[in-house]
Amino acid sequence: MSPSDQSAATTSAGPSSLEGEQLTVTLGPVAHGGHFVARHEGRVIFVRHGLPSETVKVRLTDADPGAKFWRADVVEVLEAAADRVVHPWPEADAPTAAAAGRIPVGGAEFGHISLPHQRRLKGEVLAEQLHRLAGVDLSTAVEAVEPPGTGEGLAWRTRVAFAVDPLTGRLGMHAHRSTEIIPVQNMPLAVAAINDLRLWDVDYTGIERVEVAAPANGSRPLVLLIPQQPAPAGTVETVLKQLPVSVSVAQWEPDGGIGDGSGRLTRLRGRAWVAETASGHEYRVTGDGFWQVHRRAPEVLIDALLSGLNPRSGENIADLYAGAGLFTAPLAAAVGERGRLLSVEGSAGTSRDARRNLHSYPNVDILQGRVERILRSQRSRWNGIVLDPPRTGAGKAVVQELIRSEPRAVGYVSCDPASFARDLGYFRRSGWRMHDLRAFDLYPNTHHMETVAVLVPGEK
Repeated sequence: MSPSDQSAATTSAGPSSLEGEQLTVTLGPVAHGGHFVARHEGRVIFVRHGLPSETVKVRLTDADPGAKFWRADVVEVLEAAADRVVHPWPEADAPTAAAAGRIPVGGAEFGHISLPHQRRLKGEVLAEQLHRLAGVDLSTAVEAVEPPGTGEGLAWRTRVAFAVDPLTGRLGMHAHRSTEIIPVQNMPLAVAAINDLRLWDVDYTGIERVEVAAPANGSRPLVLLIPQQPAPAGTVETVLKQLPVSVSVAQWEPDGGIGDGSGRLTRLRGRAWVAETASGHEYRVTGDGFWQVHRRAPEVLIDALLSGLNPRSGENIADLYAGAGLFTAPLAAAVGERGRLLSVEGSAGTSRDARRNLHSYPNVDILQGRVERILRSQRSRWNGIVLDPPRTGAGKAVVQELIRSEPRAVGYVSCDPASFARDLGYFRRSGWRMHDLRAFDLYPNTHHMETVAVLVPGEK
């Protein structure tokens, strides 16, 4: 069960809303989305910042009387679970924030849980979603979520997005499901190269959002400025003078959303892209392009995908939602000159990155556009298919096109267990089965995880 699985309740407090009231509850099992299930007088409450079996005092954050469920944050722990630890980021810890009379930053919602237990809880969520949405019993899921090579839970993010307080011009981050901006002076989940920039010392008046990327290989960081629309005259120039000279700076003026290719990217200083490295391959990623945020995620996912899919020399493989070519390059090397790779990416800017990154592979064809439309127009047969869709998943139309092309195997990389389980259900109803599944804790101290599955035709 999760709040995203229920009928949506209004997020605005109605005239009879109980938002802000406090209750004492005992927490039950973990739910998808970083919540724990509690009940109060028959009503389900999805609670953040808790642990199963804890008795806690919660503050209702979304509690209209007519809603099917409520939401709440823990404000005081009355009986703590054994796996509760001191949160490494006080601004993100709900009880600490409540004691200071404020609300927490929206990230690091699992920071109060020991790392081994975080992974067990994520395994439980994965198993529950697969059982409920795909009819797959995964009894070993509690032990399935692997660490990213080390036991670290901090200093892993190579990319961070900050909001800007319009009144003070200082960096902050949003509270969960809120427009309220909480000031920050550090980001413990970020790599040292980001914290060392001291970006919170800059006055960003006139800027709406700031994004920063610091590649794990130590190459030059990039700061991306997204100005208010319209921005006061001279805004970008004033901010540029305050930023460290060691970073590249670019400006993004979106027509739609960041990363969807609709907008204008302008280089202000240095370059408008960063240089990334993964498994011996070099990549250029523009300021609005997608790259895995954990510093070890690219290598971890490449290794898991190649070992699971086992691409063979001479095979034809389609890489869907291919981004800048993270998987395309090693796949192209694996199939060799006699094989063929098709890279499909929806973002025009990211597809241009892929062309630059893959220019040395003559066996790679790069197409930009909607995945289902390109697959439908190709009418090709593929030995293998790789897909790494956005959090919303691939969807039924894409899955149907994948099945129609009759590959021997599909490698599915997912950052959301619910959308993956839904898509797996589509495959299973067409006679496919899950041959292999690995889960990785590439988002420590949050509820998120990454999975790599290999799907094959066969009996359900």
